[in-house]
Amino acid sequence: MAKYELLPQFNTHQFSDFPTSQISSPAAIIPSEFLSEAVFAGGSFWGLEAAFGRVDGVIKTATGYCGGTLRKPSYGEVCEGKTGHTEAVKVIYDKRKVSFRSLCDLFWEFHDCTKKDYLNFGLSTHLTSVIFYSKDEERKQAQESRIRRQMKLNKRIVTKALPFSSDFYMAENRHQKYYLQKNYRLCESLNLRSTEQFVESNIACKLNG
Repeated sequence: MAKYELLPQFNTHQFSDFPTSQISSPAAIIPSEFLSEAVFAGGSFWGLEAAFGRVDGVIKTATGYCGGTLRKPSYGEVCEGKTGHTEAVKVIYDKRKVSFRSLCDLFWEFHDCTKKDYLNFGLSTHLTSVIFYSKDEERKQAQESRIRRQMKLNKRIVTKALPFSSDFYMAENRHQKYYLQKNYRLCESLNLRSTEQFVESNIACKLNG
């Protein structure tokens, strides 16, 4: 069972305008056949999570570590570059509102896909640019999206399309909804403290951007 960390408690007034039901994910009321997930890596996961969270149709997001062999790595271990993991973002989305293809097309806008440093993944950096796919149709859509983007650039895209064949390990509490957490009073008023709450909350997903 996952271990969740808690944010510090503050001795300030708890607002009653935000009932607990409002911070739960609408995924709970969306039929499962309409929900899908995608995983992307594109530099620091803080900014990437915030960007995907703003997309209409994205229900919730989570930062984590993907691609390595060590079970449940820490941020420090991943940053050392010895575990084989990269910072990544998991996106849960409503297929009726946004498609995997559209998410891939937006991905290019959210980070520098031509950054040569990403080619040194595993050597001098733990950051890289990857679209992870779970089925062949997604692989094709990722590749087609890359071609469309490459035609608009005069520098080579270094992004890879890789099968999602390893576990996605949730990042520590302080890395979930990183920008939202800077507003401690707002998080407290929304009753957002644990990792689980930050990950499952649709409101946190939208306010983080």
